[in-house]
Amino acid sequence: MTKKKILVIDDDQDILLELQEFLSSLDLACECVGNVSDALEHLAKDPAVDLIITDLRMPEQSGLRLIQQLNEHAEHARIPVIVTSGHADVDDVIALFRYGAVDFLPKPIYYQHFIGLLQRIFPDQQIS
Repeated sequence: MTKKKILVIDDDQDILLELQEFLSSLDLACECVGNVSDALEHLAKDPAVDLIITDLRMPEQSGLRLIQQLNEHAEHARIPVIVTSGHADVDDVIALFRYGAVDFLPKPIYYQHFIGLLQRIFPDQQIS
């Protein structure tokens, strides 16, 4: 079985490293970028991404703006998006779900919940 590809977007390098190590330990392929522009560039080169995990608040563009841009392209609109943040309010979370985010994970991420979420997104993949 081919490993699921996950694209992680966060402006905090420590978070990127932590998520990459965690996802790799679950036998998932993980690519990391530091901003929305790099994420869109990555998707243009390799649209075969199975899941996007993005931070909500980043300096240049937000995770919400990323979701809006993904929805403008049919080939990217199909990719499930999980949003993370340590500083989101209720209005942010409502907007994320309105634009199609599959879930919201507050930081610090509770990894047992995260594993359950990944199992629901990838039911055909052994994740534990």
